[in-house]
Amino acid sequence: MQQSSRLQGKVALITGGGGGIGAATARVFCGEGAALVLVDANADALASAAAYLKEIHPAARVETCVADVSSEGDARRAVKLAADAFDRLDVLVNNAAMRNYTALADVTPAEWQSMVAVNLIGTSNYCKAALPLLRAAGASSIVNVSSCYAVTGRKGMGLYDATKAGMLAMTRTLAFEEAAHGVRANAVCPGSTLTDFHVNRAQAAGKSIEVLKTQRQDTSLIGRWASPEEIAWPILWLASDEASFITGTTLMVDGGLSIM
Repeated sequence: MQQSSRLQGKVALITGGGGGIGAATARVFCGEGAALVLVDANADALASAAAYLKEIHPAARVETCVADVSSEGDARRAVKLAADAFDRLDVLVNNAAMRNYTALADVTPAEWQSMVAVNLIGTSNYCKAALPLLRAAGASSIVNVSSCYAVTGRKGMGLYDATKAGMLAMTRTLAFEEAAHGVRANAVCPGSTLTDFHVNRAQAAGKSIEVLKTQRQDTSLIGRWASPEEIAWPILWLASDEASFITGTTLMVDGGLSIM
Protein backbone atom coordinates (compact mmCIF):
# COMPACT_ATOMS: atom_id res chain seq x y z
CA MET A 1 0.00 0.00 0.00
CA GLN A 2 1.42 3.37 -1.03
CA GLN A 3 2.22 5.72 1.81
CA SER A 4 1.67 9.48 1.76
CA SER A 5 3.28 12.01 4.07
CA ARG A 6 0.78 14.37 5.68
CA LEU A 7 1.77 13.07 9.13
CA GLN A 8 5.35 12.10 8.33
CA GLY A 9 7.54 12.49 11.42
CA LYS A 10 4.52 12.98 13.69
CA VAL A 11 3.28 10.84 16.58
CA ALA A 12 -0.42 10.33 17.30
CA LEU A 13 -2.27 8.81 20.24
CA ILE A 14 -5.74 7.45 19.48
CA THR A 15 -8.15 6.29 22.17
CA GLY A 16 -10.65 3.62 21.21
CA GLY A 17 -8.08 2.49 18.66
CA GLY A 18 -9.04 -1.17 18.72
CA GLY A 19 -12.01 -0.92 16.37
CA GLY A 20 -14.50 1.22 14.50
CA ILE A 21 -13.61 4.85 13.82
CA GLY A 22 -10.50 4.61 16.01
CA ALA A 23 -9.02 1.68 14.08
CA ALA A 24 -9.91 3.31 10.76
CA THR A 25 -8.19 6.51 11.90
CA ALA A 26 -5.13 4.47 12.84
CA ARG A 27 -5.04 2.94 9.35
CA VAL A 28 -5.33 6.33 7.68
CA PHE A 29 -2.76 7.95 9.98
CA CYS A 30 -0.31 5.10 9.49
CA GLY A 31 -0.68 5.42 5.74
CA GLU A 32 0.23 9.10 6.08
CA GLY A 33 3.44 8.36 7.94
CA ALA A 34 2.48 8.74 11.60
CA ALA A 35 3.85 6.70 14.46
CA LEU A 36 1.00 5.56 16.68
CA VAL A 37 0.02 4.78 20.23
CA LEU A 38 -3.32 2.96 20.23
CA VAL A 39 -5.34 2.85 23.44
CA ASP A 40 -8.30 0.56 24.07
CA ALA A 41 -9.88 -1.40 26.92
CA ASN A 42 -10.19 -4.49 24.69
CA ALA A 43 -6.77 -6.15 24.59
CA ASP A 44 -7.69 -8.60 21.80
CA ALA A 45 -9.12 -5.90 19.55
CA LEU A 46 -6.09 -3.74 20.18
CA ALA A 47 -3.68 -6.54 19.27
CA SER A 48 -5.63 -7.30 16.08
CA ALA A 49 -5.67 -3.65 15.03
CA ALA A 50 -1.91 -3.31 15.57
CA ALA A 51 -1.17 -6.57 13.75
CA TYR A 52 -3.21 -5.46 10.76
CA LEU A 53 -1.39 -2.13 10.61
CA LYS A 54 1.96 -3.91 10.54
CA GLU A 55 0.65 -6.28 7.87
CA ILE A 56 -0.35 -3.50 5.48
CA HIS A 57 2.56 -1.22 6.45
CA PRO A 58 5.55 -3.42 7.41
CA ALA A 59 7.52 -0.38 8.57
CA ALA A 60 4.68 0.85 10.80
CA ARG A 61 5.68 2.16 14.21
CA VAL A 62 2.83 1.13 16.51
CA GLU A 63 2.61 0.83 20.28
CA THR A 64 -0.46 -0.36 22.17
CA CYS A 65 -1.77 0.39 25.64
CA VAL A 66 -4.65 -1.51 27.24
CA ALA A 67 -6.36 1.07 29.40
CA ASP A 68 -9.57 2.23 31.04
CA VAL A 69 -10.17 5.64 29.49
CA SER A 70 -11.85 6.87 32.66
CA SER A 71 -8.62 6.30 34.63
CA GLU A 72 -6.36 9.34 34.96
CA GLY A 73 -3.45 7.05 35.81
CA ASP A 74 -3.98 5.01 32.65
CA ALA A 75 -4.00 8.22 30.61
CA ARG A 76 -0.67 9.25 32.07
CA ARG A 77 0.68 5.76 31.36
CA ALA A 78 -0.43 5.90 27.72
CA VAL A 79 1.16 9.30 27.17
CA LYS A 80 4.35 8.14 28.87
CA LEU A 81 4.43 5.25 26.41
CA ALA A 82 4.40 7.78 23.55
CA ALA A 83 7.23 9.73 25.19
CA ASP A 84 9.31 6.63 25.88
CA ALA A 85 8.78 5.04 22.47
CA PHE A 86 8.85 8.10 20.21
CA ASP A 87 10.06 11.02 22.35
CA ARG A 88 7.19 13.27 21.27
CA LEU A 89 3.44 13.60 20.70
CA ASP A 90 1.89 15.72 17.97
CA VAL A 91 -1.72 14.54 17.69
CA LEU A 92 -4.30 13.37 20.22
CA VAL A 93 -7.55 11.81 18.97
CA ASN A 94 -10.12 11.34 21.74
CA ASN A 95 -12.35 8.71 20.18
CA ALA A 96 -13.20 6.22 22.95
CA ALA A 97 -16.82 6.41 24.09
CA MET A 98 -19.46 4.67 26.17
CA ARG A 99 -23.11 4.26 25.14
CA ASN A 100 -26.33 4.10 27.14
CA TYR A 101 -29.90 3.60 25.93
CA THR A 102 -31.86 4.51 29.08
CA ALA A 103 -34.58 7.13 28.72
CA LEU A 104 -33.90 10.30 30.68
CA ALA A 105 -37.02 9.70 32.78
CA ASP A 106 -35.55 6.41 34.01
CA VAL A 107 -31.82 7.09 34.24
CA THR A 108 -30.00 6.62 37.53
CA PRO A 109 -27.21 8.78 38.97
CA ALA A 110 -24.85 5.81 38.61
CA GLU A 111 -25.59 5.65 34.87
CA TRP A 112 -24.87 9.36 34.52
CA GLN A 113 -21.63 8.99 36.45
CA SER A 114 -20.47 6.09 34.26
CA MET A 115 -21.14 8.02 31.06
CA VAL A 116 -19.49 11.20 32.26
CA ALA A 117 -16.49 9.22 33.54
CA VAL A 118 -15.72 7.91 30.04
CA ASN A 119 -17.04 10.47 27.58
CA LEU A 120 -16.11 13.67 29.41
CA ILE A 121 -13.66 12.91 32.20
CA GLY A 122 -11.92 10.40 29.94
CA THR A 123 -11.45 13.03 27.26
CA SER A 124 -10.19 15.46 29.90
CA ASN A 125 -7.79 12.83 31.28
CA TYR A 126 -6.06 12.41 27.93
CA CYS A 127 -5.97 16.12 27.16
CA LYS A 128 -4.43 16.87 30.56
CA ALA A 129 -1.86 14.08 30.26
CA ALA A 130 -0.96 14.88 26.65
CA LEU A 131 -0.78 18.67 26.76
CA PRO A 132 2.81 18.98 28.02
CA LEU A 133 4.04 16.91 25.06
CA LEU A 134 1.67 18.57 22.61
CA ARG A 135 2.85 22.02 23.71
CA ALA A 136 6.47 20.94 23.40
CA ALA A 137 5.91 19.63 19.87
CA GLY A 138 4.51 22.93 18.58
CA ALA A 139 1.86 23.10 15.83
CA SER A 140 0.08 20.13 17.41
CA SER A 141 -3.55 19.07 17.27
CA ILE A 142 -6.33 17.59 19.39
CA VAL A 143 -9.31 16.09 17.56
CA ASN A 144 -12.28 15.11 19.71
CA VAL A 145 -14.77 12.68 18.20
CA SER A 146 -18.24 13.83 19.25
CA SER A 147 -21.50 12.99 17.45
CA CYS A 148 -23.97 14.62 15.10
CA TYR A 149 -26.52 14.07 17.85
CA ALA A 150 -24.61 16.50 20.04
CA VAL A 151 -26.33 19.21 17.99
CA THR A 152 -29.58 17.51 16.96
CA GLY A 153 -32.30 15.78 18.94
CA ARG A 154 -33.50 12.19 19.22
CA LYS A 155 -34.99 9.91 21.85
CA GLY A 156 -33.37 7.07 23.72
CA MET A 157 -29.75 8.21 24.02
CA GLY A 158 -29.94 11.35 26.11
CA LEU A 159 -26.92 10.49 28.27
CA TYR A 160 -24.68 9.82 25.29
CA ASP A 161 -25.83 12.89 23.40
CA ALA A 162 -25.46 15.18 26.42
CA THR A 163 -21.89 14.05 27.05
CA LYS A 164 -21.06 14.40 23.36
CA ALA A 165 -22.43 17.97 23.47
CA GLY A 166 -20.19 18.56 26.47
CA MET A 167 -17.22 17.47 24.37
CA LEU A 168 -17.97 20.31 21.95
CA ALA A 169 -17.89 22.86 24.77
CA MET A 170 -14.65 21.33 26.05
CA THR A 171 -13.16 21.57 22.56
CA ARG A 172 -13.95 25.27 22.27
CA THR A 173 -12.44 25.98 25.68
CA LEU A 174 -9.31 24.00 24.78
CA ALA A 175 -8.98 26.07 21.61
CA PHE A 176 -9.00 29.28 23.66
CA GLU A 177 -6.66 28.01 26.36
CA GLU A 178 -4.11 26.29 24.15
CA ALA A 179 -3.78 28.64 21.16
CA ALA A 180 -0.89 30.45 22.84
CA HIS A 181 0.90 27.12 23.19
CA GLY A 182 0.55 26.14 19.53
CA VAL A 183 -2.09 23.46 20.17
CA ARG A 184 -5.19 23.44 17.99
CA ALA A 185 -8.40 21.74 19.22
CA ASN A 186 -11.27 20.72 16.96
CA ALA A 187 -14.16 18.26 16.97
CA VAL A 188 -15.76 16.03 14.39
CA CYS A 189 -19.40 14.96 14.65
CA PRO A 190 -19.96 11.67 12.83
CA GLY A 191 -23.35 10.57 11.61
CA SER A 192 -24.50 6.96 11.27
CA THR A 193 -21.29 4.97 10.81
CA LEU A 194 -21.24 1.24 10.08
CA THR A 195 -18.76 0.09 12.71
CA ASP A 196 -18.21 -3.34 14.22
CA PHE A 197 -20.27 -2.19 17.20
CA HIS A 198 -23.41 -1.84 15.07
CA VAL A 199 -22.70 -5.02 13.12
CA ASN A 200 -22.21 -7.09 16.28
CA ARG A 201 -25.28 -5.58 17.93
CA ALA A 202 -27.41 -6.35 14.87
CA GLN A 203 -26.13 -9.90 14.62
CA ALA A 204 -26.85 -10.47 18.30
CA ALA A 205 -30.44 -9.44 17.57
CA GLY A 206 -30.61 -11.89 14.66
CA LYS A 207 -30.32 -9.23 11.97
CA SER A 208 -28.08 -9.81 8.94
CA ILE A 209 -25.50 -7.33 7.72
CA GLU A 210 -27.42 -7.08 4.45
CA VAL A 211 -30.55 -5.96 6.29
CA LEU A 212 -28.52 -3.62 8.48
CA LYS A 213 -27.07 -1.91 5.42
CA THR A 214 -30.56 -1.09 4.15
CA GLN A 215 -31.28 0.90 7.30
CA ARG A 216 -30.32 4.49 8.15
CA GLN A 217 -31.46 5.62 4.71
CA ASP A 218 -33.43 8.40 6.39
CA THR A 219 -30.65 9.58 8.71
CA SER A 220 -28.67 11.47 6.11
CA LEU A 221 -29.23 13.30 2.85
CA ILE A 222 -26.87 10.80 1.23
CA GLY A 223 -29.15 7.99 2.35
CA ARG A 224 -26.72 5.42 3.69
CA TRP A 225 -24.29 4.58 6.48
CA ALA A 226 -20.81 6.10 6.46
CA SER A 227 -17.84 3.79 6.46
CA PRO A 228 -15.40 4.31 9.35
CA GLU A 229 -12.82 5.56 6.84
CA GLU A 230 -15.20 8.33 5.75
CA ILE A 231 -14.94 9.68 9.29
CA ALA A 232 -11.20 9.00 9.57
CA TRP A 233 -10.26 11.17 6.58
CA PRO A 234 -11.74 14.37 8.06
CA ILE A 235 -10.01 13.54 11.37
CA LEU A 236 -6.74 13.24 9.44
CA TRP A 237 -7.27 16.61 7.81
CA LEU A 238 -7.94 18.38 11.11
CA ALA A 239 -4.90 16.66 12.62
CA SER A 240 -2.61 17.64 9.76
CA ASP A 241 -0.87 20.93 9.01
CA GLU A 242 -3.33 21.44 6.14
CA ALA A 243 -5.77 22.62 8.84
CA SER A 244 -3.19 24.86 10.51
CA PHE A 245 -5.55 27.88 10.64
CA ILE A 246 -8.49 25.93 12.07
CA THR A 247 -9.17 25.65 15.78
CA GLY A 248 -12.29 25.58 17.95
CA THR A 249 -14.43 24.30 15.12
CA THR A 250 -17.05 21.56 14.96
CA LEU A 251 -16.96 19.67 11.67
CA MET A 252 -20.19 17.84 10.85
CA VAL A 253 -19.37 14.55 9.09
CA ASP A 254 -22.95 13.34 9.01
CA GLY A 255 -24.09 13.16 5.39
CA GLY A 256 -26.28 16.22 5.97
CA LEU A 257 -28.28 14.87 8.93
CA SER A 258 -27.81 18.05 10.95
CA ILE A 259 -29.62 20.15 8.32
CA MET A 260 -32.53 17.76 7.76
